[in-house]
Amino acid sequence: MDVFKFGGASVKDAEGVRNVGKILRLFPDKELVVVVSAMGKTTNALERLCDAFYYGKENVADILEEIKTYHENIVRELFPDTKHTIHDELHNTFVELEWSIEGQPEYTYDQEYDQIVSVGELAATKIVAAYLQSDGLPARWWDVRDFIRTDDRFREGKVDWDLTGKLIAETLLPFFKQGKEKIVVLQGFIGATAENFTSTLGREGSDYTAAVLAHCAGAGSVTIWKDVPGVLNADPKWFDETKLIEQLSYQDAIELSYYGATVIHPKTIKPLQNKDIPLYVKSFLKPEEVGTVINGQQSSLPVPCFIFKVNQLLISLSPKDFSFIVEENMSRIFRLFSEHGVKINTMQNSAISFSLCVDNDERRIPGLIKALQEEYRVLYNDNLELITIRYYDQATIDRVCIGKKVLLEVKSRYTVQLVVKNG
Repeated sequence: MDVFKFGGASVKDAEGVRNVGKILRLFPDKELVVVVSAMGKTTNALERLCDAFYYGKENVADILEEIKTYHENIVRELFPDTKHTIHDELHNTFVELEWSIEGQPEYTYDQEYDQIVSVGELAATKIVAAYLQSDGLPARWWDVRDFIRTDDRFREGKVDWDLTGKLIAETLLPFFKQGKEKIVVLQGFIGATAENFTSTLGREGSDYTAAVLAHCAGAGSVTIWKDVPGVLNADPKWFDETKLIEQLSYQDAIELSYYGATVIHPKTIKPLQNKDIPLYVKSFLKPEEVGTVINGQQSSLPVPCFIFKVNQLLISLSPKDFSFIVEENMSRIFRLFSEHGVKINTMQNSAISFSLCVDNDERRIPGLIKALQEEYRVLYNDNLELITIRYYDQATIDRVCIGKKVLLEVKSRYTVQLVVKNG
């Protein structure tokens, strides 16, 4: 059994859904778990819906209608016969969402977020599974919450590996042994808590879903189908000329994803490395091309790799009593960042100050700053960029710093990180 993952860009319209079927037909002898993300920019739209429901920022009905219309148009193009069951299934999916946002919020923002935003994956997989079946492929839809279980940290659910592995062994693996359908379509990004609330695995978490399933099921490989030819040494949005990296070690892939390379979710690699499962990154536009393989083969990258993160915030802390920054201070600082759900992208400390660069999340940063100010003197700069270069040299540093002012520079043997602002 192998795992395929299709992201939102690959199923953003009816033609994309048809293309999924074409790709699956290239592998007629494989048993496949197909993980599908929400269609197009649906997750962004559902986040707007959640904000409108929780904070009253926009009109809830208007946003919901926009989301429904988008999916209904795709279904009408794929299934002109309005009597096909998918029309009712999609309608019922959105009716459940309507019921959940009729009154006032009952839970925390993060818990409401997971219940609302997860609908994108549920709708997408129902449409994809229905199309594959209508196209003659041996596929069935399955609710991934039947076996991916997490704790109750909403928006960043931690997988219960023992229970998830047990449920997969008891349900998913025996299904394939029955020899009926050979393709199972599952949702990425979502799981369930012990109380059967929907949880999510973190933004862009469908890659991680694929890795969890592959690890627990002992899959032969994972393939992530993207709108790029594989792993490139830079994001085409920032660089006119990029180069394909045909092979990456697990270590380099972990480093690149940790620093923010968007082609792979940061938590994806480790579960695969632990069982030596290769990860392929291939183009859904040109599936015949070689793409990139990530495996245990150790090798240095052939070219420098560049990772850009925008909307960054540089926070500088110093003790109010001008004492030294020591391990006790750092322990308290890291605890506060963890409690507020803020990931540190890079950091640097001296005797009396500690600087940290983070994503400027408007929902989480204000509370964090307020908590830090109770114990520390806090200064911060916003509207910054974080540039990470893996396998750098001075020429590559000079190249990306043209017209920029460097506020923070952190170097190791193979990696440099630069926090910069426009000069």
